[in-house]
Order: sequence, then structure tokens, then C-alpha cells
Amino acid sequence: MRMILVTALLLAAPLPALTPALAGEKSTPVDAARPAYMEWAFDKSDVPLDPDFRFGRLANGMRYVIRHNATPAGTAVVRMEVAAGSLDEHDHEQGFAHFVEHMAFNGSKRVPEGQMIPLLERDGLAFGADTNASTSFERTVYKLDLPRTDARLLDTALMLMRETASELTISQAAIERERGVVLSEMRDRNTFALRNTIDSTRFFYPGARYASRFPIGTSATLAAADATNLRAFYEREYVPAHVTLVIVGDFDAAAVEAGIVRHFGDWQPAAAEPQPDAGPVDRKDRGRTGIWIDPALSERLTIQRNGPWLDEPDTIAQRQENLLRSIGYAVVNRRLQRLSRSPQPPFRGAGFGTGDVFETARSSRLIIDSVDGKWSGGLAAAAREYRRALAHGFSEGEVAEQIAQLRTSLVNAAASANTRSNAVLAGIALALIDDRIVPSTPASALERFEAFAPRITAKAVHAAVKREAVKLDKPLIRFEGRRAPEGGEAALRTAWQRAMRGPVPREADQAAAHFAYGDFGAAGTVVSDRRDPVLGIRQLRFANGVMLNLKQTELEKDRVRVSLSIDGGDMLDTRENPLATDMVGWLEKGGLGKHSRDDLDTIMAGHSLGFGLSSDTASFGAQAATTPRDLELQLQLLSALITDPGYRLEGEVQYRQQVNNTFAQLRATPSSALGADLGRILSDDDPRFSLQPVEAYRHLTFAKLRESITDRLSHGAIELGLVGDFEEDKAIAFVAATFGALPLREAAFRSYDQQPPRTFTSDRSPRVVRHTGPADQALLRLTWPTRDDADPLDALRLQMLERVVRIELTDSLREALGKAYSPSAGSSLSHYWKGYGTFAISASIDVADVPASREAIAKVLRELRAAPVSDDVLQRARAPLIEAYQNALKGNAGWLSLVDRAQSQPDQIERFSRARDRLTTITSAEVQAMAQRYLDPARGLEVLALPEGVDVPRK
Repeated sequence: MRMILVTALLLAAPLPALTPALAGEKSTPVDAARPAYMEWAFDKSDVPLDPDFRFGRLANGMRYVIRHNATPAGTAVVRMEVAAGSLDEHDHEQGFAHFVEHMAFNGSKRVPEGQMIPLLERDGLAFGADTNASTSFERTVYKLDLPRTDARLLDTALMLMRETASELTISQAAIERERGVVLSEMRDRNTFALRNTIDSTRFFYPGARYASRFPIGTSATLAAADATNLRAFYEREYVPAHVTLVIVGDFDAAAVEAGIVRHFGDWQPAAAEPQPDAGPVDRKDRGRTGIWIDPALSERLTIQRNGPWLDEPDTIAQRQENLLRSIGYAVVNRRLQRLSRSPQPPFRGAGFGTGDVFETARSSRLIIDSVDGKWSGGLAAAAREYRRALAHGFSEGEVAEQIAQLRTSLVNAAASANTRSNAVLAGIALALIDDRIVPSTPASALERFEAFAPRITAKAVHAAVKREAVKLDKPLIRFEGRRAPEGGEAALRTAWQRAMRGPVPREADQAAAHFAYGDFGAAGTVVSDRRDPVLGIRQLRFANGVMLNLKQTELEKDRVRVSLSIDGGDMLDTRENPLATDMVGWLEKGGLGKHSRDDLDTIMAGHSLGFGLSSDTASFGAQAATTPRDLELQLQLLSALITDPGYRLEGEVQYRQQVNNTFAQLRATPSSALGADLGRILSDDDPRFSLQPVEAYRHLTFAKLRESITDRLSHGAIELGLVGDFEEDKAIAFVAATFGALPLREAAFRSYDQQPPRTFTSDRSPRVVRHTGPADQALLRLTWPTRDDADPLDALRLQMLERVVRIELTDSLREALGKAYSPSAGSSLSHYWKGYGTFAISASIDVADVPASREAIAKVLRELRAAPVSDDVLQRARAPLIEAYQNALKGNAGWLSLVDRAQSQPDQIERFSRARDRLTTITSAEVQAMAQRYLDPARGLEVLALPEGVDVPRK
């Protein structure tokens, strides 16, 4: 069993899936001996396999996994994984695995070039959302999310996967067109974060193959790609033994298996080359120090040592060992988290853990994120906790807290096992292929955990961590940040050596506490109770004015989704006080009046709860996922948050740390620079919608926030929504004892008509904003004013126009011209600001391509305004929207979007119930009329993000 550690922050060793899969392998085995990575992991494991999965292997060596599942009903997911990634590339082929992935959408024997995406769109699959692919170091995965499971669409999906697996045409003309798209993607991904990741990888793993095989490739190798060498890679790597097909959904599994045999059975076997090792990684590499500086990077120290890879197949004994390890790392990281939450934290965050580097090494890391210039104190504090953990181990109380969390996770998984989504089950199947994790049932995982739990002691946990963790002796030390540390590499090394000297005391036991918010007064009484006749949403009102909406479903067993809306939100921001609500999202960091945020984590260990508040346009809100067992506690926790927020200093500290990093990165990329200035430009500098100077944010305090929001938290209208697996009478009683027991609230959400209106600038002159990223990166955005969402038919027409524009831009800017990787269009209609809405088009492009891209967009708009689009384009735009509405209520998230404000916004139910029929009536002429009405080139506002020092491109 294996997990890959790349260069992301490793806070703890991942807990292996103690959950899901088994049915015996079917079909004829391959005669020749197979490499270990092509075997089924369950063949040599004592982990009991989930019998609801069906595994098979064709005579040619291709494997498949099938599972019937009806969540969401009538849908399916298809995943085809090819064991070919950038590690398989020769030096002159860098980027070829990813290039071939792009070519899968550019023609095959049965699907002409440019027709795969339109074919799927006509069947209701949106490009990007339902049709996608990805390439990594080890594999390429093709993904289809099917909105229906009729025999024809399933057969189409299998046909397309077979075409991708072996029948791509890879013509030179298509390569020339797609090369620009691939290079555009390379340009877009060239950010400070990626450059830092590449340098970090090469520092910690010098000489390793994977450090020089990032999937995007190089400009030189991509420029040299042609029909001959791309096809050579394709034919070498896309062979049956490298391919696994995973299909999960609401269908007859036997029929799908027959379809796989029919489509893939005649694929001829071919030699399967083993994937090259990702290393080498020198386990004796130590004592080196490195510094990487970028103005956009926050300060981070990484302390690391590498050791040999531990070949640990997935067995019950190994899962027990991994469980002990994961608890140990979690305790260390819990200690580090507690320090980061203190009023004077030594660091912003820190983490310690161990993970595999493919199958070539393992790495142990201590990572410290510090405030600029404070790295030394952060290193000392984090090193102390690392040393304390390895020297003294953990307390039984700390271990018990983590056991409680694990037990709850497993109990929840077992209770909801029968309503796991297609995507989750497909992920479990892919974990078998990728990481050789045997899928077992959640019930059996829970049973094994309970049997093992008495042996999970602090001593056992400590020993397991010490067995796996590579000792940080003379480690590799890498610093990244905005400015070099004073004293340079020598100072970093000296600070580490100093931090590792001297005694460290044992961790002091943390006193246990009990939740102090169980009594909110006399339970409220229900004064009205009705059921919506369209969707059956039960709507109640309590005597104090609190509104409650209920929808019982069995879509997610043992799950309850909760929404809370309180009148207020960003409408409290004024021109005089435009940042009144900016800190609302950080309110939970200050905990409650009687408990700090850190205390709450310990108190609530073993419970499934959500905690926090956000600010929307006209309301404060919270959404949480819980269980029927914890619903009462969830409501108590949210009630406590709005009646007695803690407003502790540590929350302010964390907020200001975030502000400083945000502003340091504000101009680092075209998108962040555009985002910083767009609100100001569109609103004529209205401070409510404009980024303020950094000092304005630094001077915000919880005391100011309290002044701004206390009245709304105390008196504003409240509406609660509950969706899922609960008993209505119990849920009503829980609400009555919490929100229903609060003092009298306002009966309705305010209109805020007294607020000055939100306007769109009358100055349509082009604007330029500057970024500090690479000199070839530009971002072009065009924005038009439209309308609010009062007319549901117009809203749908604009949504259709958005889809049509996106299709036409993709066909033009991406496919025909190769100028942009992912051009986009979006319609946003305000529900609260009367008369306000926008339609936007954006394209990330090369600076040199600005004039051509601008003209391509203008051409699309001229044609849309001049004549109706074809019936085919209209169908491609409409079908995915209709399918989205058809499937919206097959999940609790869709239900909650209607339940949450069912009383205060009842029109949303009527809109939803009629949306599908309304969409079917929208004509090409109506879409054209929307383009004529709103997308007048003279009324659009162009904002262009360009690199600093680069002249504005002219025609």
C-alpha cells in the first residue's frame, strides 16, 4: 500500500482507507506473468473485500471494476485510467503524456476531429464539469459523469473510452492546433506557487527522475512534438495491460460488463513496459540548506530527511500499524495547532508527518509557516514539539481524543455506506488501482477498529511513530519567503542546531471541559406549520419569529445538512464603513464566550459538527453537515455562536496574518491583480465594492466587528433549513430548545432599500491593471451591465446565452486559434441590488495574442448579435442545463438550496419547478435577442491585466 508525498504540506501521515470492496475476478486471465503493479492487491491480502464491486480482466490484460449504485439515481461515472504519466517519458518526450491527453479530444477513427465534446454536450454532459481528463506523474485519467444511464448513453461512453484507448488519429494538423492550447496551459500554470514547488522538489530530491518530469513538459519538447513521436508514445504506453476501466452507477452491472467485453475484447494485447522508478532518492543526503525567494511567497521552513521506502502491502496488520502512526502524527499536529491559536503564536501554522515518495523513498518533514521575519522563533517552538513527541510520547487523553474522532468517522461511514455517491465509490476503486488499498465494507472496517481499539495505547502509538519517522538528524533545510533570512543559510542551520539542544519537558495534561451551552431558556412554541404543495417542504414559524424549513430524505443515510440565515450580511457595509463585515468569516477563530476555539475542538471530539459564520450579500449564514445523533449539539453550537461569540484576540491575530499574505500576493498573477481592481473599476470607486488600503484591514478588530453585527445577531430575522435523515418531531423539538428559545426576532428579512444603489460605471474606456508575474501572461476581461434576477425567464435566457458564448469561445479561441486554454463566460444577476447584474467574458492569453483574441471575441459577439445560433449549438448549450435541473434534487445539497430560504424566498421553489419546461421553450432567436440587448460592444468595459513594464499591445 502506498501514498505519494510530493511537495505539499504534510500535516500527518494519511490514514489508509479502512473502508470499502469484493467480488471475484471474472474473465480469462492473461497467460504471461504480470508485473506486481498489474495484479489485484486483494489477491495477497487478508482484508475482506467488499462483495458489491465486480472485478474483471480481459484476455488482452485490460482490467475493469464495475459497481451498481443508485446515488444519485439514474446517473453514473466512468473513469478510464491509463498507467502512463510523465514518469514514462523519455527525455525528448517531456510533456507527451499530457499532450496525448489533449489529443484524445481531437479525433479518432469513429469520432471526427472536434466532435467528441459536441457529441457529449448534445447528450447533456458539460465540457469541464462532466467531461474531463488529467495527467500526473504516474497516470492519465479520463472522466465522464453521465447524467443518465440509458443503454445508448452508456454505449456511447464505452465507445469513446475505447476510441481514446487505442484509436486516436493524432494527425499533424490537429497537433499544430492543439499545441497552442497546451502551451497556453503551460503559460497559465507558470505561477510563483508552481515555480516554488519545482525548486522544492529538486532541492529535496536532486537527481530523482520525477523532479525533471513535471507533467506539463518543456517548451522545447512540446515544440518538437509531431504526429510521429506523439504516436510512438501513445502506442507504447496505451496498451491493454496499462488500462483499467471503472464504471459506477445506476445500471445493470452484467449489461455494462458485456458492453466492456464488446468494445474492448478485440483490442489486441501488447507488451507493457514497466514504469521507470521515480528516484533515485539518496537516503544519506543530509546537511544541505537552501533558500528560495519570491515576493509573493509567505515565509516557510521545511526540515526534512529521506529514508528508504517501506514496502507495506495492504493487510489487516499493516492497517493497524498505519492507524497507530496516524494517531501519533495527529497528536503532534494537534499540539502545533494549539500553539498557532494562542494570542501570541510562534508561527502561523506547522505540521509534522511522514509519507512515501512514490515507491522509491519515504520522507519525514517538519514544516513551519511563520510571520515574515519570525522564522527563528517558529522553528524553535516547532522543533521543541517534535522533540517532545519523540522523546516522551503522548498522553492517554491526547490519544483518546484522536480515537474518538476516528471512531466517529468510521461509525458515520458505516451508517451511510448504502448512500455513498458514484464519485466516492469510483475513488475507492481507483485507490485499489493506484495505491493498492483493498476496498472493504465500512461495516467491516468499523468492526476491525473496535476489535483493535483496546490495543491503541499511548505507548503503542509512540512506538509506531518512532518506527516510521525518519530521524531529523542533520536534515535538509529549505527556506522560502519574500526576503532572505538574516544570516542566510548559516543562520538557518545554526538555529536548527540550537533548537535541537537541551532538555524538553513532557507535555502538560490538558484539562477536560464540558460544553457550557445546553440551556437557551424555555423552549419556543410553533405558531404556524404548513407544507409546500410543490416540493413537500415543511415550513414552521416559532413564536419568537424564527423560521424553520424541513425536508426529510433518504438520499444520504445518517446525514443531516443544516443551513442558517440571519438578516444582515454585506448590506451592513456602508460608504463610511465599507469593511463592517469583513471579519465575520473569522468570528469562529475567536471561539465562544466560555470556550476558546481550541477548547471546542477537544470538547467536540467524537462529534460530527460544523462551526463558523459567513457574510453574504444580505445575510449572515452557516452551513453544516452533521448526523441525527449530533443534530441537537449542532444546533446548540450555532445558537451559542450567535448569542455569545468569543471575540478572542487569537482570532484577530490570525485574521491579520491572512491580510498580510493576501496583500503580498495581490499582484503576483493576472487573475489576482484583476480581482484586486475590478470591483473598484466597475463601481466607480464605491468603497463598498472596492479593495481598501491594507492598513484599513490591519486596523480592524473584533471590537469593531461586535459594534457592526451585534444588533443583527441579536434581533435579525432567522431562517433555518434542515435536509436529510432525521425525525421531524425530534428536529422541531431541538430547534424549539435552541433557536426557538431565543428572544423575539424581527419577523422578516429587511429589504435594505435605503442603501445607495449598486451601479455600473458609465466610463467604458479600456483599463489596464498590472501584475508582477511572467512577461507573457495577460488576462482579458470584458464586462457588460445586465439586470437583476427578478424575471425568471430572462435569467434563464441569460444563462443560455452564457452557455452559448462559452461554446463559441471554446470553438474559436481554444480549438481554432489555440490562443487560450480555458476561455470563460458568466452571467451574474443580483437578487438584492435592484437592476444590477453583469455578463463577463474572460480569456487568459499570451501578451502577444491580445489583439487577435480581442478580435476573436468581437467576432463571436458580432455573429451572435447578427443571427440566431444553429439548432445544434442551442442543443449543446441547453442539454447540460436541463440535465442539471433534472438531477438537482437527487442529492441533499440540491434540496438544501431550496429549503434554506423556503419561507423568505418562496419564489425560488416556483422558479425551480418550472425551469426545465422554460428551458425547453427558449429559442435561438431569444438567445440572439439577449445578445443584442446586453452584449453591445459599445457598452462593454474592457479590463486588461498586463505584466509590469509591458506596453499595451496594439493591432
